[in-house]
Amino acid sequence: MNGEPFRGFESHPLRHLWNLESGISNLKSVVCRKTPKASQTNMISSTRKKTVRLKSTRALAVALITTAATGCFGLRTFAQKRRPVQHLSVCGNPNLPCQTSATFEPHDLPFRVPKNTIIYDTELFYAIVLKTVGTSDQDCDVFVPERERTGTQRLFPDHKVFASRCPEPGNLSYSNTSSQHRFMAMYAGTTVAEANRMLAAVKATGKFPGANIRRMRTSFNGT
Repeated sequence: MNGEPFRGFESHPLRHLWNLESGISNLKSVVCRKTPKASQTNMISSTRKKTVRLKSTRALAVALITTAATGCFGLRTFAQKRRPVQHLSVCGNPNLPCQTSATFEPHDLPFRVPKNTIIYDTELFYAIVLKTVGTSDQDCDVFVPERERTGTQRLFPDHKVFASRCPEPGNLSYSNTSSQHRFMAMYAGTTVAEANRMLAAVKATGKFPGANIRRMRTSFNGT
């Protein structure tokens, strides 16, 4: 038994395997001690939450971009579909033909209505209000008689003399006037200068002391 000590076990393959298993066990112990199970669970939970937040943020961004794009497209489509309002021209001279698709009463101020038109009104114009009658919009039987209107028309043959009626569907309505009264007026053009000349001519007759200038539009009631 003299000489070098016996090292058979140290060099045996099982000894190396045991050392490897021991090292792995020690490494697991160290890792587990430095990172408790609760911390590991928290880390996993935190990572999942960050992932969920990231996905939510991306989804929100996509939704916002989609909404903005849709809104821009909708506005562009609306702008393309919307057409400028066209106000129709008035037939102010009763001696000239009035090309219109609508039917007007003799006391109406006619205007040019294209075919297939549903909603419309006229351009702004000036009128000389000659007379007013009535005290309520329910007094539909009170208006300037047609005989009086035609007699006034003979005084001003080149300018349409018109008279309003009760504000009912199908009748003409006139802006910048009171629904409580019916009136008789005369078309006086589209400029202030022309309206002033016509007012002077009306006053020169001495028949309409309360005559005054009014700027208005006309359209059919219920449109």
